[in-house]
Amino acid sequence: MNDKTPPEPELDPDDSSLRSPVRPIRPDMPDAPLGSGLIARATQLMRAAKAEEDRLPSDPEVALEHLRQKMEAVARELGEGKINRAQFNAIYGRYSEQRTIIERLIQRNPQNEAWKQAATPGHTSFLRDHFEARLLSYLVYQHNIPTPLMIGGKQQPNVEQIISVLQSLWRLPNRPKAGLARKELGGGHWLVLALGEYAVTLVLYQLEPSVTQANLVRDLHMDFERANQLALQRGTRSLDRFVFPQRALTEKQF
Repeated sequence: MNDKTPPEPELDPDDSSLRSPVRPIRPDMPDAPLGSGLIARATQLMRAAKAEEDRLPSDPEVALEHLRQKMEAVARELGEGKINRAQFNAIYGRYSEQRTIIERLIQRNPQNEAWKQAATPGHTSFLRDHFEARLLSYLVYQHNIPTPLMIGGKQQPNVEQIISVLQSLWRLPNRPKAGLARKELGGGHWLVLALGEYAVTLVLYQLEPSVTQANLVRDLHMDFERANQLALQRGTRSLDRFVFPQRALTEKQF
């Protein structure tokens, strides 16, 4: 991790939009080998690509219109915060490349069906997954206590760096009761900070998290404060008195 002290996070009060996350049900894949998430994911992507290939239009102009619609859709996803900029650039670039190739091929020879190969779908699901932010670790702190109440994730965080962020937060003269900040730390690492009345959750990612991912951190932290309100009010430090919705951040499997 970058050892430089990150800039002071900017917090946006968010009292009016606190909501609980709705977790989608993971689709069953009976034909995939049990205990092999990567194989199951690959099988799912292959089936989706084959289904889309079967629907490939016979008219190149229709194929170009489909690509234009896909480009609009991925731009809309970015605008709605569902994907990050790296995902957008990779997917949009893929569609743009397909469009350019098809346009050049039909310009040279409108009767040649070589455009169909360029219009064949694929790769975008891989790009979407490859450039998605990956959770490294998360920490939960009660306000003004420099020892974390909980640490989770696959990578040990730089606690000194986290403390410098928290000290800047705790020194704010008019600290809001709820807020959300997203900050680049350098080296491809990003920090999402979800602030509550009694505690704060910090989540470290590899690559930039989408707005949707950041909002999930906020929602889980607000549920943490709701579920543990009495323990937080009393300043309890016993872990057996708490539940941690933040653990849902590590549940995503492929």
